[in-house]
Amino acid sequence: MAEDINKIGMYICSGCEIGSKIDVEALTETASKSSKCDVAKTHPILCGKEGIDLIKKDIEESGLNKISICACSGRVMKDVFDFGENILLDRANIREFVAWTLHSDADDEDKTFLAEDYMYMSLEKLHAGNVPVPHIEETTSKTVMIVGGGKTGLNAALNAAETGHEVVIIEKEDKLGGWVGKFKKSFPTKPPYTDLEESTINDLVSKVEGNDKIKVHLNTAILKTSGQPGQLKVEFQNGSAPEEMVVGAIIQATGWKPYEPEKLGHLGYGKKNVITNVQMEEMVANGGIKRPDGGDIKSVAFIQCAGSRDQDHLPYCSAVCCRVSLKQAKYVLEQYPDAKVYILYKDMRTPAQFEIFYAKMQEEKNLFLTKGEVVGIEEGSDGGLKIDLDETLLGENITVKADMLVLAAGMVPTTKVDEAEEADTSESEENVETPAEAELEDGKKPAATGEKGAQILNLTYRQGTDLPTLKYGFPDSHFICFPYETRRTAIYSAGCVRAPMDSMNAERDAAGAALKAVQAIKNIEIGQAVHPRAGDKAFPDFFLQRCTQCKRCTEECPFGALDEDDKGTPKPNPNRCRRCGICMGACPERIISFADYGITQTGNQIKNISMPEEFDEKPRVLVFMCENDAMPAFDIAASRRPEISPWIRIIPVRCLGSVNVIWINDALSSGFDGIMLLGCKFGEDYQCHFVRGSELADTRMENVSEKLKQLVLEPERVQIHTIALNEYEKIPAILNDFAEEIVDLGANPYKDL
Repeated sequence: MAEDINKIGMYICSGCEIGSKIDVEALTETASKSSKCDVAKTHPILCGKEGIDLIKKDIEESGLNKISICACSGRVMKDVFDFGENILLDRANIREFVAWTLHSDADDEDKTFLAEDYMYMSLEKLHAGNVPVPHIEETTSKTVMIVGGGKTGLNAALNAAETGHEVVIIEKEDKLGGWVGKFKKSFPTKPPYTDLEESTINDLVSKVEGNDKIKVHLNTAILKTSGQPGQLKVEFQNGSAPEEMVVGAIIQATGWKPYEPEKLGHLGYGKKNVITNVQMEEMVANGGIKRPDGGDIKSVAFIQCAGSRDQDHLPYCSAVCCRVSLKQAKYVLEQYPDAKVYILYKDMRTPAQFEIFYAKMQEEKNLFLTKGEVVGIEEGSDGGLKIDLDETLLGENITVKADMLVLAAGMVPTTKVDEAEEADTSESEENVETPAEAELEDGKKPAATGEKGAQILNLTYRQGTDLPTLKYGFPDSHFICFPYETRRTAIYSAGCVRAPMDSMNAERDAAGAALKAVQAIKNIEIGQAVHPRAGDKAFPDFFLQRCTQCKRCTEECPFGALDEDDKGTPKPNPNRCRRCGICMGACPERIISFADYGITQTGNQIKNISMPEEFDEKPRVLVFMCENDAMPAFDIAASRRPEISPWIRIIPVRCLGSVNVIWINDALSSGFDGIMLLGCKFGEDYQCHFVRGSELADTRMENVSEKLKQLVLEPERVQIHTIALNEYEKIPAILNDFAEEIVDLGANPYKDL
């Protein structure tokens, strides 16, 4: 942006203890002398009406178009410090970064430098930045597509329709209802929570079929999904010629499938009178419980966690199996009042009001429950079964005899491909081009999907044909903070495909996913990002004339926002973008930037931080701090008024993945003695809000280490640390220990060059 249209106003607050630690008047005078600052003022309560009116008046009278608020953390008072979409705003955090954490031993010069550095960094960021211009497509669809017509999909459809949106349901079976439609009764959901309830799925189906905003396609498969949110082109087929529709957002509610019982031979599956819980439900729905070999039923045993909570099978709890066995025990006792029923469990898990149902079932005189590990199962000549249990509550090994055994098999998401399916698809993947693969313009196949062989949505994204999966085959981009979110923007997962759950929780899940889909459509219409940077109107700008087709941006983007042409040049899909900046951090040519967050802005910030000479023995430590977990953790820690080394300067970043190596090079060249990247945890139990950002930053650090070796600098000068939000107490020690380590290492030998 040309300098003559930069009209920057800087406003410094003296409240919240800032004025007692910082000479605010002197800081304001220093700001007024800067050639990049047009107005500099202070106020005791900048967030109050008088302070806000002061700023608004200056905007109107002085024509200010960029405002720096030197006060509290940018994470608070966002609604207060909002001066309209035409004003570029920056928050220079001198409360948490300086006043609340100022080291008591810091001399006046260090205090001054610390506050001034944050002021100058804010001016540099504003001077090089621009107000983001949102990317808005001329036409976008407001239709929500639901994939799956079970309990979750039906509720999601009704919720989305109630907001006024058109809804399309794609169901692969010949009728709606899913698994719940095959079950006779459901768990108690109303007081006194002791009796099973008749299924209401038929009423739900009738509501959907009678809603004029919902269109249902049965016996239908998706052949291909291309495009971007708001313009997702879906090709589908239901026996006739393929059809195509354009939708705004998608909810995948494809549910679950039973764990393969053939893998449960060690628990007796394969023996003639051993069935699964799903087969038991089918019996009840189709006339009643019968022993498979036709014999009498005088006793029935249930083995819990059949495959679940087992590292050799399903490591997780399937959430509903305990209650299903209690329900099915009720079935048995209703049909065979004199039968003995045994439930053999590792742990009984009946959360919330279902604990009441569990307690009621314990009163059944013919129901026997015990904890134990199954160590052996034998089949007798009469078809009966002997189940040997170890580690029981009785303190001794016992043997249970039963005429029929029911295995409480676990739930597997439909996105998880088992070995048999993988083997079936391997040949076609190698030799036959799927519709999704054929869509790619360069003729190349997309990268491996999260689960090899999964073809539900058949996305044409460069990074796979379906939703990337994380733990255990469930698609979910952030378990803790963003339920329903996946790594494909405006495509949400809900119900048992997202996590094991009962039908009541699936109904709630459906409502959440429907609202997310509607929210995504609304955001897309006005060019705003969805979570985690909801409301952000910036999007990455590519100076493609300098692109070397290295493909790092396309390969590293967690959200599939970038495709490629036949030369490998990135082809942005702006509506897929989450504004994390990982592509910016990946680019070795530095051709990617955002209007309000870019290579030049941060580079200028680094170069304008005060740098004492080597003989002053006042080191400088630069910290790139992620705004997602590290920054809020720092804010919490700062509220306790810890002492942080005055040598440290913090630059908030959108994600550690957005940190370009050039910033580290700039910092070393500018004389910084130490550099730290502090962000979200990565790994199996990741916390990174952008999924892979911290992990990618850690990988890039290998290149930094090589560079340090070439410069004959100690590798300890550049470090990466990760922290969870609830580990805020560790922040002061992490920063101070690093500052002390840098003091011990001595000054950067390039400081005065």
